[in-house]
Amino acid sequence: MSGGSYYVPASSKWPALGSLALGIMMVGTGMVLVHGNSGAPIMVIGLVGILAVMALWFRDVIHESRKGLYDDQMDRSFRWGMGWFIFSEVMFFAAFFGALFYIRTFALPWLDGEGAKGVAALLWPDFTASWPLLEPPDAAIQGPHQTFSPWHLPLVNTLILVGSSITLTVAHEGLKEGRRTTARHWLTLTVLLGLCFIAIQGIEYREAYVHYGITLQAGIYGATFFLLTGFHGAHVIVGTLILIAILARVWKGHFSADDHFGFEAAAWYWHFVDVVWIGLFTFVYVF
Repeated sequence: MSGGSYYVPASSKWPALGSLALGIMMVGTGMVLVHGNSGAPIMVIGLVGILAVMALWFRDVIHESRKGLYDDQMDRSFRWGMGWFIFSEVMFFAAFFGALFYIRTFALPWLDGEGAKGVAALLWPDFTASWPLLEPPDAAIQGPHQTFSPWHLPLVNTLILVGSSITLTVAHEGLKEGRRTTARHWLTLTVLLGLCFIAIQGIEYREAYVHYGITLQAGIYGATFFLLTGFHGAHVIVGTLILIAILARVWKGHFSADDHFGFEAAAWYWHFVDVVWIGLFTFVYVF
């Protein structure tokens, strides 16, 4: 690569294959939600395909970077691309938060008969649309419904995720200062914290189904709860996989104090996931 040049990568099959694998996983997931476990094999095939595409795509980009094919202009392109990607993720979650706020601020007061509307009050005189609304108003209540206390597992997960952002920052600073041992150790701790978060969220979901009666069919609260926390959990899983890949590169001696955008991009993504969780903890669990 000569000075002032711009590297144009060869045509890649990974975007198309990744989209195909994602589509297969979504079809399988939809079948699981509608028909039960009959769609599980399709969902697993799609998931394995996504993981394989991620691994092979990472491999190609790492090889290109290690060959010195990326110059300053390419670095700027990566930064802008990652910035716009995170912005798209912000808008993705903004849609779900917007749905949550609309339901709680406008839809429930309207159902409860606020003002002159009161449709639900006419159809179900004894119905009170208080949040959380865990059952449709004409459904038979199967025992008392409760919601999670925010000060147990959700608080633990909040501390874990905030702590992981701190450990990741320490690792990043260590890399920038050339202290690779510090970077390795603190990044390893970050990965472990991410795995702990995933495990605890799995425990929380089991409690939601078994002990609290909170499911996707339990009314609008169950739907919004699992959409918001579920998509966030998927982002944590992806972020943890990315951090594992970055950790492997750090152990292999990749990156330098002045050239480590792969590490930075992973850190940006992880901090974004952390900020989203703080919003979830505040508006889904506490208020």
